[in-house]
Amino acid sequence: MDPINNPFSPGAGAPPPELVGRDPLLEEARILLGRIKQGRPEKSLLLTGLRGVGKTVLLNEIERLARSAGYQTILLEAHEEKPLGELIYPALRSLLYELDRLAGAGDKVKRGLAVLRAFIGSIKFTVGDAALGLDIEPAKGTADSGDIEIDLPNLFQAIAEAAQERQTAVAILIDEIQYLSQRELGAIIMAMHRMQQKQLPLVLLAAGLPVLPGMAGESKSYAERLFNFPDIGALSEADAAKALRDPAANMGVEFQSNALQEVFRLTHGYPYFVQEWGYQAWNQAAASPITLDLVQRTTPAVIARLDKNFFRVRFDRLTPSERNFLRAMAHLGPGSHRTSDIAATLGTSVSGIGPVRAKLIKKGMIYSPAHGDMAFTVPLFDEFMVRAIPSFTPGK
Repeated sequence: MDPINNPFSPGAGAPPPELVGRDPLLEEARILLGRIKQGRPEKSLLLTGLRGVGKTVLLNEIERLARSAGYQTILLEAHEEKPLGELIYPALRSLLYELDRLAGAGDKVKRGLAVLRAFIGSIKFTVGDAALGLDIEPAKGTADSGDIEIDLPNLFQAIAEAAQERQTAVAILIDEIQYLSQRELGAIIMAMHRMQQKQLPLVLLAAGLPVLPGMAGESKSYAERLFNFPDIGALSEADAAKALRDPAANMGVEFQSNALQEVFRLTHGYPYFVQEWGYQAWNQAAASPITLDLVQRTTPAVIARLDKNFFRVRFDRLTPSERNFLRAMAHLGPGSHRTSDIAATLGTSVSGIGPVRAKLIKKGMIYSPAHGDMAFTVPLFDEFMVRAIPSFTPGK
């Protein structure tokens, strides 16, 4: 069949042709946005889940809902190499200029710009004033202490008050939020606490790996009272089938039921993998229907593509000792494993693997679903590790 007409779209954050199984979460976001817009208190959302479950897709869809509801939005992606201040500044500057163009009396927007200028000066921004794009005097004494846990709440308050004056609301969406430092995450939590206390129209919607609830709780004990942490998991078999069947049917192509069952068995319902199998099966099919035999014949090509792209980019960031740690986890089989079992497989002690384990957690490769347990953040990575390092001798 013509690859140009292929409805499936595997990719980082690429919207699927059929967003299935996420209606309850989207309804929760819709209610949150509506209540904040009306000045009613509501918990912000921090989505958590493994790689490939569609967190980025959901954030993009929630941003669309927010804009449809009249919000001003900014969408950011956190990463290890950039401090929060530098990451958020350009977006907040653009947001304030956009607010300045809206009808409404008052000077809250200009104050917001002055507070933003003070904030940037306090964190010793690495570019000159001209590059900052803010030819304005800083608001001295506000958001300029140099302590982000003090300054960020003041900055968010100034932004939210400017939005309130313009009779609108602000949604800040942050992907990969687990990459923020502990102090940066703490500052965001404190800022959202301020928003809730003053009932200001600014809401946070973020997504991160399953370590996020623990990070938030460790940073500020009251985080659970400010945020809901919906877990974005794999699709049910029915939803995974719908994600393949309906887009294909719209193009006049049928997926046979046993082919859909095989895709679910191979992917465990993880959306990224469902899209990958659908994409390759479509390209390999001469005509409708897509059969079980075709899916089985396509599978080696899908696995090779995943190994080369989805898995390999993560594997290549690992040191030899980190790869060995993950290979020991894979040797123990799917699911989570006791840290003591991993250490025994490596022929060492729990304390001996501590530094490597900490680095892998920081890199977002593993997390602790329960005390003393470790699991992969990337679905099916255990199978990839066996393929990537076929020879492994436990205890060495």
